[in-house]
Amino acid sequence: MTQETGGFAAFNLNPNILAAVIATGYEEPSAIQQQSIPIIMAGQDMIGQAQTGTGKTAAFALPILHCIDPAKREPQALILAPTRELALQVATAFETYAKQMPGVTVVAVYGGAPMGPQLKAIRNGAQIVVATPGRLCDHLRRDEKVLSTVNHLVLDEADEMLKLGFMDDLEVIFKALPPTRQTVLFSATLPQSIRAIAERHLRDPQHVKIQTKTQTVTAIEQAHLLVHADQKTSAVLSLLEVEDFDALIMFVRTKQATLDLASALEAKGYKAAALNGDIAQNQRERVIESLKDGRLDIVVATDVAARGLDVPRITHVFNVDMPYDPESYVHRIGRTGRAGREGRALLLVTPRERRMLQVIERVTGQKVAEVRLPDAQAVLDARIKKLTNSLSPLVADAESTHGELLDRLTADIGCTPRALAAALLRKATNGQALTLAAIEKERPLVPNNAPRGDRPERTGDRPDRGDRERRAPVPLAEGRARCRTALGARDGIAAKNLLGAILNEGGLAREAIGRIQVRDSFSLVELPEDGLEKLLTKLKDTRVAGKQLKLRRYRED
Repeated sequence: MTQETGGFAAFNLNPNILAAVIATGYEEPSAIQQQSIPIIMAGQDMIGQAQTGTGKTAAFALPILHCIDPAKREPQALILAPTRELALQVATAFETYAKQMPGVTVVAVYGGAPMGPQLKAIRNGAQIVVATPGRLCDHLRRDEKVLSTVNHLVLDEADEMLKLGFMDDLEVIFKALPPTRQTVLFSATLPQSIRAIAERHLRDPQHVKIQTKTQTVTAIEQAHLLVHADQKTSAVLSLLEVEDFDALIMFVRTKQATLDLASALEAKGYKAAALNGDIAQNQRERVIESLKDGRLDIVVATDVAARGLDVPRITHVFNVDMPYDPESYVHRIGRTGRAGREGRALLLVTPRERRMLQVIERVTGQKVAEVRLPDAQAVLDARIKKLTNSLSPLVADAESTHGELLDRLTADIGCTPRALAAALLRKATNGQALTLAAIEKERPLVPNNAPRGDRPERTGDRPDRGDRERRAPVPLAEGRARCRTALGARDGIAAKNLLGAILNEGGLAREAIGRIQVRDSFSLVELPEDGLEKLLTKLKDTRVAGKQLKLRRYRED
C-alpha cells in the first residue's frame, strides 16, 4: 500500500472498494470525505454542508458501497439528485467505485428516458438506485413497494431540489421508504425549508460543515463589463470582434438562452452550438468532440450541462449571465487557463448585479477589472487584422500561380489591378463594414458605454421607470387577483421563468395562472383570488434567477 492511499486505507473500507479508489488516482481524502465516511459507515444519519467540487459524491458513495450486500438482489441504497445530469454523474461515480465488486449494479432513474428499462433494472435487483424525485414518483405510482428494501437514503444537493419544486415529491418518497433507514442529506446551504426536512425525517443527525476557501487560477485574466440585460447579445458580438480567442465557452442561466445566443452567433458566422440539459448524451459528446478538434469554436452552456467539460483549447470564458454564487463563478472560469496556459474570463454585469460582483471579488480575493465595449476604431482594426492574417499566407506564391489570370482578367474587364483587387476584397468580405462610419451605424451600444461618472445619476439603473409604472394594467378576469414582484426584464426575467417557479413551488395547475406581464423593473402575475394569501405564504421563499420572488397583492390605487 503506497503512502498516498494511506488516508483511505485508514477507513477500513472493503478492499475491493479501496482498490477502485486507488485505480482512480485519488490520494488523500478531502475534508468532507475525512469527516463523512466514518459517520456514514457507522450507520448514523448525517447533514453535510458542502459545495459542489469538494468531493462529496465519494464521501457518501464509498461508505454506502461498503455497506451493500452484493448477495441481495434488491434495492438497498437510494440517492436522490435534483437533475438528470447530476443523477447520471452520481451513478457513474458509483459504477467506478464498484468496478471490482462483482454482483453490485447501479441504475439511474430520470425523466426523458423510457420507464420500462428503469423499472426492470430495479426489479432485477439493482442495489444502488440514483434518481430524480419526479421520475421516481412516477415509478412509485406503478409499484408502491419498489423502495421497500432500501436502508440507505442520500439527498444530494437538497437545496437545489427544493428550488426546483420537488418538496411534495420528496414527501411521497419518504413515505415509501422503511422508517428504519439511514438518511444522509447534503446541501450547499441550510435554509429553513431544509432544516424542517431534517427535523421530520432524520434521527439525531451528525452535522458536518466544510468551509471552502475559494481561489481562482492566477493565470486567468478577469474583467467585467456593465451592460443592460437587453443589450447582452449585442455586447457579446462586439466583444468577440476584438477578443483573440481559440475556443470559448459562454455561460447563461436558461436552456432557451443557450439556443437563442447560439443561433445569434451562428447567424454572424461563428461556429457555435448550444449545450443544455435537454440535449441527448450522444449529441453532447459530439459537441464536446467538435469543440476539441476545432469544428466548433464557441459553446453556449448552462452550469449543469457544462459539468465535467474539460477542453484544453478553451482560452476564454464569457459569463453572459451572472452566476448564482461566487463558487459557481470560480467553477465556470476554471474551464480556461488549464495546463499552465493563460486564460481570459469576461463577466457581463447588469446595474442590479453590481453587488454580486462585489461579493465575487471579496470571496475570490481578486479584483475583476472593468472594461468598456470596443469603440469603432478598435473593431475596424480587429477586422482588418483578421483580414490581413487570412490573406498574408496566400501572398507569397500568388503572383506565380495566379499572375497570368490577373493579367487576363484586367484586360478582359478593362480595369486596373487595383480596381480588380478592390472588387475581390468586396466579394471576400461579404458586405462586412470596414470603415469607421459604417461600423458606427452597427453599434447601438455606444451611448451606454460611457464610464459611470459620465452618466446622469441613476439613468443606467432605472430608465423611464415612471412612464413604465404608470402604464394602465390589462383588465382583470373574474376570480383573479393581480400580484406584483420587483423582478423584471432588467433582472433577466421572462414570463416562462415566473410561470415555472409558481407552478413548481405553488402547486397550481397551469390554467389557474392568468396573464403574466413582464416589464423593465417589475412584473405582474394574475393568480386565483380564492386562497391567495395562503399561496403567497407558500411562495414566500421562492427564488427566480437567484433573486427572491416576493410576490405581493397589487393595489391599483
